[in-house]
Amino acid sequence: MAQANTEAPALALKDITCTFISRDDPGQRYTAVADTTLEVKPGEFVSVVGPTGCGKSTLLNVGAGLLTPSKGAVEVFGQPLQGINQRAGYMFQGEALLPWRKALDNVTAGLQFAGVDPKEADERGREWMRRVGLGGFEDRYPHQMSGGMRKRTMLAQTLIRDPDIILMDEPFSALDIQTRQLMENEVLDLWMAKRKAVLFITHDLDEAIAMSDRVVVLSAGPATHPIGEFLIDIPRPRDVAEVRSIPRFVELHTDIWAVLRDEVLKGYAQQKTKVA
Repeated sequence: MAQANTEAPALALKDITCTFISRDDPGQRYTAVADTTLEVKPGEFVSVVGPTGCGKSTLLNVGAGLLTPSKGAVEVFGQPLQGINQRAGYMFQGEALLPWRKALDNVTAGLQFAGVDPKEADERGREWMRRVGLGGFEDRYPHQMSGGMRKRTMLAQTLIRDPDIILMDEPFSALDIQTRQLMENEVLDLWMAKRKAVLFITHDLDEAIAMSDRVVVLSAGPATHPIGEFLIDIPRPRDVAEVRSIPRFVELHTDIWAVLRDEVLKGYAQQKTKVA
């Protein structure tokens, strides 16, 4: 078995194009992503921002191995990705908890499916419940928890397997602003402890700047592709609420928004056309 290249990116999407059959017209094809190259280094936190519907989640699914690109290649620590990305954990935008399982059973589901000893899985699950601030809530069902508690459970569910790459698809978009900022800081604290590679999809530019080492801007679709990349040179550790008031944050927000603004307007116009 070939050894992974420790100097290689944790995740590399190389010249990725994703083309689908149109749902509205089966005779037509739709290119969601075109000629896109994106890398995440080991220990790096990279956010991708772009207009609604531009293909951000498509790229994440390619990196997870859930979607095979029409063209291009995916490498994980220098090795070609074949099938599901076993070195990645994926935290979805929507609810990913099984409603008939208690919180602890949801957190340990991945370990159970992997054949981990039940006692070890239970111990690790309880430890992760404590890490995300849910110690004592192991027996709650999803419907008995608040939105923030369910997101914490999903976070523990994602991280318990200690993935080398963490993929996050707008994980906090449905939360109120206070809960969202608490969750953002919790993610940063957990990330700072082990410095795994993170690819974070968000439509919130403030969130991207506050959390990331680097922000990649995508164009409006169809055929979305990167149109800007910005190094976030704000010292760590950061508090996502407090960092928004520092001058460098404001400068970066202005620079990135100058690139993103026209694409957001294009995306908005396209959405209005679809509705009409």
